[in-house]
Amino acid sequence: MANEPVRHDYHLVDPSPWPIVGSLAAFVTAVGAIAYFQTLKGNPALCGVFSGPYILVLGFILLLYTFYGWWADVVKESVVRGDHTPVVKLGLRYGMILFIASEVMFFVAWFWAFFDASLFTNEAIQASRVEFTGGLWPPKGVEVLDPWHLPLLNTLLLLTSGTTVTWAHHALLHDDRKSVKNALILTVLLGALFTCVQVYEYAHAPFAFKGSIYGATFFMATGFHGFHVLVGTIFLLVCLFRVMAGHFKPEQHLGFEFAAWYWHFVDVVWLFLFACIYVWASVGAPIAQAH
Repeated sequence: MANEPVRHDYHLVDPSPWPIVGSLAAFVTAVGAIAYFQTLKGNPALCGVFSGPYILVLGFILLLYTFYGWWADVVKESVVRGDHTPVVKLGLRYGMILFIASEVMFFVAWFWAFFDASLFTNEAIQASRVEFTGGLWPPKGVEVLDPWHLPLLNTLLLLTSGTTVTWAHHALLHDDRKSVKNALILTVLLGALFTCVQVYEYAHAPFAFKGSIYGATFFMATGFHGFHVLVGTIFLLVCLFRVMAGHFKPEQHLGFEFAAWYWHFVDVVWLFLFACIYVWASVGAPIAQAH
């Protein structure tokens, strides 16, 4: 039955174990995280295997196994079985658009928290139980990062990576596989370099996550974006391996197209982060000396 030609525009998905396996993995990860965080707080009720991150690590391994198995099945449906008809691809595009829209709302929450704390500073600082500073933002005693140093470098890196991933897309449309590989390699390297620069920036930040509402909102917004850059880099790396395996064609490359969408979304979010959290919030604030 699987080798027969498709006689309709829709794909009826085969029974799959991955939804239940993924649910189990998420449950184990949540239990492991809660137990591990409680042990970090010194909760004496937890001991033995729960005293370390073992359950949490097991949950992550199960999640990674689920990701690999489920996406491998999707690749097989597209490349081997040819189940992704134009109607199916349209539905998948709608799904990716809705996923990116949900990601936008995540970042709206972080921006909302930052602007709420910065525009209504008195209430935010009083709620965080630190010294009242008369409406100053950033709060008194907080030195901010120079936006025209490492943040500007990371902005240039991401903008350049957006150019290279577009180059890769156009090369794929013209079936120029050598250029696709070169452009994807450059994009992955630029994404990895962005992550390295951000790790260095965090290690030398003059403020911490705890101790100020500025630090908490800054690290939540930029850290959440940094996680998305890491995920996007892995996404593009997988696409690079698939290009080398000959999976993509000029008329059939939905996986790469979604990776490019995701990467451009990450680029745009960073521009807002750079303009608002790095540049706007640094106006009139004491700038920490660069290391």
